[in-house]
Amino acid sequence: MSSPGANTSPSRFVWYELHTPRAKPAEAFYRPVLGWGAQDGGVPNHPYTLVTIGGIPIGGLLEKPATSFARGEKAHWVGYIGVGNVDEFSKRVQQAGGVVHRAAEDIPSVGRFAVVADPQGAMFVLFQPRDTRQQAQFPKPGTPGSAAWHDLAAVDWQSEFAFYSDLFGWSKSDALDMGPAGTYQIFSAGSEPIGGMMNRMDASQTPGWLFYFNVDDINAAIDRVKQHGGTIVHGPSVVPGGQQIAHCLDTQGAIFGIVAPAKG
Repeated sequence: MSSPGANTSPSRFVWYELHTPRAKPAEAFYRPVLGWGAQDGGVPNHPYTLVTIGGIPIGGLLEKPATSFARGEKAHWVGYIGVGNVDEFSKRVQQAGGVVHRAAEDIPSVGRFAVVADPQGAMFVLFQPRDTRQQAQFPKPGTPGSAAWHDLAAVDWQSEFAFYSDLFGWSKSDALDMGPAGTYQIFSAGSEPIGGMMNRMDASQTPGWLFYFNVDDINAAIDRVKQHGGTIVHGPSVVPGGQQIAHCLDTQGAIFGIVAPAKG
């Protein structure tokens, strides 16, 4: 597994990982849909598929035991957030009311990670590269297949923002009035808007992150999702700024978003 590096002042998402019951069918779906390359992660006794854009690893496909899903876990994407010290940040998560689900441990030759959740239950991973001086390598912004945006559906977005802001240094950007749905609060890492938070639309919805990936054309991407066995659960729709989005399920039920540039 290649190290995604860290960008810790403020912290940013540095890696995207699919937890799935079957990695090969997941690879067969996402490669044509999002244009990803794929290669073996190179970790002995730990099957892991790297997904790449132009040779740059941006995430991975992790096949989990069937017993995990028999207990009710569903296929899902999880985001890694880069930090300077995983152990220190794990303590801070707990002090702020979050939970450490998997204590900090090392990935040989790659770095150190911990699986945690915020106070409302949304999961994410803290990641510290082996060399904290290493600069993360990302595709050029807007590159098809690359991560574009990070949405958090919360019970109470205001308290969630306070948690993430204190932990990672994120700041508020524009706040959009969504009518009966409430406020959609865009947040930034430094000067760059990287996502938004809002209260969940359905009280039965589990708080969590939704990750959007860039596509050139929303309709063509939707066609690819359907052609390869996926499902569209929302969209296409136009968001403020003119971009077009859709929410999709892959062939094993994991939700993800796609976003295309505004039409000229």
